[in-house]
Amino acid sequence: MVSRRIALLFVLFLTFSQVFAQTKLLDPESIATNKALIPANLKQLAWVAHSERYAYVDTVQGKDALVINNVSAKAKEETISLAAINAQLKNLNEAELKNFPSITWDKSGNFFFTKQDKVFEYDLNTKKLRIVTPLAQDAENIDIDPQTLATAFTVDNNLYVSTEQAVSQITKDGSHNIVYGHSVHREEFGITKGTFWSPYCNLLAFYRMDQSLVTDYPIVDLSEKPAEDKPIKYPMAGGVSHEVTIGIYNIKTKSIIYLNTKPDDHYLTNISWAPDEKNIYVFELNRDQNDMKLNQYDVATGLFVKTLYEEKDPKYVQPLHPMYFVPGHNDEFIVQSRRDGWMQFYLYLTDGTPIKQLTKGEWETGSFLGFDEKGVTAFYTANTQSPIDQDVYSVNLNTGSIERLTEGRGIHSPIMNENGKYFFDVHTSLNIPREITLKDTKGKEIRTLLTASNPLKDYNIGRTKIFKIKAADNVTPLYCRMICPPAFDSAKKYPVLVYVYNGPGVQLIYNQWPTGTVLWLNYMAELGYIVFTVDGRGSANRGAGFEQVTFRQLGTVELTDQLKGVEYLKKLPYTDTSRFGVNGWSFGGFMTTSLMVRTPGTFKVGIAGGPVIDWRYYEVMYTERYMDTPDQNPDGYKTADLKNYVKNLRGHLMLIHGTSDPVVVWQNSLSFLKKCVDEDVLVDYFVYPGHEHNVTGKDRGHLYKKMTQYYRDYL
Repeated sequence: MVSRRIALLFVLFLTFSQVFAQTKLLDPESIATNKALIPANLKQLAWVAHSERYAYVDTVQGKDALVINNVSAKAKEETISLAAINAQLKNLNEAELKNFPSITWDKSGNFFFTKQDKVFEYDLNTKKLRIVTPLAQDAENIDIDPQTLATAFTVDNNLYVSTEQAVSQITKDGSHNIVYGHSVHREEFGITKGTFWSPYCNLLAFYRMDQSLVTDYPIVDLSEKPAEDKPIKYPMAGGVSHEVTIGIYNIKTKSIIYLNTKPDDHYLTNISWAPDEKNIYVFELNRDQNDMKLNQYDVATGLFVKTLYEEKDPKYVQPLHPMYFVPGHNDEFIVQSRRDGWMQFYLYLTDGTPIKQLTKGEWETGSFLGFDEKGVTAFYTANTQSPIDQDVYSVNLNTGSIERLTEGRGIHSPIMNENGKYFFDVHTSLNIPREITLKDTKGKEIRTLLTASNPLKDYNIGRTKIFKIKAADNVTPLYCRMICPPAFDSAKKYPVLVYVYNGPGVQLIYNQWPTGTVLWLNYMAELGYIVFTVDGRGSANRGAGFEQVTFRQLGTVELTDQLKGVEYLKKLPYTDTSRFGVNGWSFGGFMTTSLMVRTPGTFKVGIAGGPVIDWRYYEVMYTERYMDTPDQNPDGYKTADLKNYVKNLRGHLMLIHGTSDPVVVWQNSLSFLKKCVDEDVLVDYFVYPGHEHNVTGKDRGHLYKKMTQYYRDYL
């Protein structure tokens, strides 16, 4: 395969073109609800612990069943039907399940699931189901240790631990202001949960969040009569944030100690346990987010031990991953960092001594997948071949030798077994709906488990191509995607719809099969629009320099790159330059509104969903990373405040917002609407009562229909 360095000399031009029966057309409701448009998959595909067995949920004799197989066996080894599960539930005087439950495999090689107020375990050897531990009826944030099945959960913001012996209430002062066991820091910094079991389940680390100084923000529940205020805590940029501490609960002594972290205004992220449970590690980040320390604490006392290393950046540091301890080497660990400008892996000793940089290059690593049994080889994903592709790699910790374990362009999403001998290669591309192959980590393909048929073969969708243009700096390559109408004729003129995001942490263009919103874009192409997207500077997976160029000026550099896309489109002989539209959600809603009011006349029609209008109204953690505080950067906030450009609006702009949005609060679009009224500027507006930051469920089809009709009316 041509190396990436050579490939960069050429324009990437991927074409998705198949022969379709052209008997069907996509429609908004089917895109939102018809699962038949999604390529076939193996549901709940996973490895059985401490074995070379794997399992997935499949349809057997018309009903879902758990299929279990062995790497060495070609035929199904065992099948567990839903009827068998229900028979066991009946024996326990429990209600039956209508569908196969969502299961997790524990360390004993059995699987468990939650149902109402209990945790159940199914023993593969005895074929018996047992109740492991009770839960509260209204339990939330359920975290089950896969080794002992001890369970942490929260009720009314208090923390509980349930074992086979008893349910213990760990905290009692939980409230609207004091929150235990939840994710913190608005789920930034890779934080997705609030409890962390130790390796042997003797201890439980948990977050305690004091929000008492954070102002309540009103979220109105319109389903009640009268409407009911259900306020949330929403720390806005420049305002008072919450204070977080980390507690350690001892299962045996039932005692709690708290880590002696500084009470400063800072962030506690990516908690990691030492393999021997004697220490715990925390990536601590200052409020300015430009100084990060990896700190060690003694679990017995909670006292600070030492800083393993410190990382600074003149713009920002963004820790997203915990430590990964090397098996059999409790004093060695891997961290993932962008310290050299690209997300790479580094090997360290626990005394803080750096051993080596394991990966290096102008590309980004993705997920860390695990180690082999000896702790000699680590596995990970990376976009080494191209920013729009992803492959699986191994790196030898001793020699630094790197091997690519997957072949074929596209996105490879692996499921690695625990000893690093095998993995499932879940592969998709513009030309491949989905393939799932069982492989070993020496490069041998063992068998293909699934080759999904093309679910769009009977639909009249157009051609998709991916290519590159230059950014506004005339140097940096930007990836673009264009979807043309099915019966495209270069002698005709077509209206253009630009779909945009262009914000940090998100990449829109991948070499993968179209699903979700991309199918709506295909639908718009069916209606006769050319649909175009460009991932401009500021978006994800292209290195720190590519992303950080927007620092302190969100919406400005991105605007110039989107206009380079417009410039490219205008040069095409088959685009109708008088009929350009734009659409985006969240940061994409901010960009859509920016393009409509900061470059008036460029687009005839825009639809901005859940848009940030004024970054002073957005949350502390995200906003201050990219903009600093309003006091530190008043000019940047003023330039990005879209209310300042309302008078410039030309054409048709519709803003859409969920009335219960806890992410981009409703005040954003309402403030823009109020400014439009004040300035006597006409604008369109639509709300989805009760929906949060996006429109989901059956109403998703309504959203697609609403947007489609708006473009058909005005574009």
